[in-house]
Amino acid sequence: MLTVDFEQFPIAPGERVLDLGCGGGRHAFELYRRGAEVVACDYSLDELRQVATMFYAMSTSGEAPEKASAKVVRGDIVSLPFPDASFDAVIVAEVLEHIPEDDRAIAEISRILKPGGRLAVTVPRWWPEQINWALPREYQDVPGGHIRIYRGDQLKARLTEAGVVPRAQHHAHALHSPYWWLNCTFGRESLPSRIYNKMLVWDIMSAPWITRTAEKLLNPVMGKSLVVYADKPALAGTGGAGGNSAAA
Repeated sequence: MLTVDFEQFPIAPGERVLDLGCGGGRHAFELYRRGAEVVACDYSLDELRQVATMFYAMSTSGEAPEKASAKVVRGDIVSLPFPDASFDAVIVAEVLEHIPEDDRAIAEISRILKPGGRLAVTVPRWWPEQINWALPREYQDVPGGHIRIYRGDQLKARLTEAGVVPRAQHHAHALHSPYWWLNCTFGRESLPSRIYNKMLVWDIMSAPWITRTAEKLLNPVMGKSLVVYADKPALAGTGGAGGNSAAA
């Protein structure tokens, strides 16, 4: 289930792309399929082991182009183990809402992005997230849980302050908002949550026209995720980020 729209965030073969806070690797796997030089970075060793296993399976099955590459790196988002201007593009999906020092994290993201590079950031949308927080506290009272709710203008201001320029935005995963409201109200193992979860699994696995159409219509109103696309300005006299010129 992808949150980033790759029509609005195109990736060219050979570009060096970081999936920061990769979690289970959903965006990293799509980047690999598109022929990128993928680096999947997370703090969790368990997550990275699973992502590395999937990268290997994709490579041996021919699911990724021959010239594509993929690796995992453990790192802390507020002190990333990469040189300045290392990446043509960076994806940070559903991560910043967990980070106490989000200003340092965003500054690090800007630092490692090449001039002319692109950034995609996703966070929970303000009003659906407000409902989650108004319901039983277990939603955020978990280790590593959500510690803030961003308004769209606030997030774009933070990105601008760090030196990247927002250019577009949209909302995604409208059908997932009610699922979390049900979880917060009745619990994840409750009958309403389990029934709704089955519908979501059906939607993800089969992509039926009825749910795909419903979500497309509902995303502007109640999409659970806010997705912001931004660019780091190119240096004077240079072009954008080059596909195979990434730093080591």
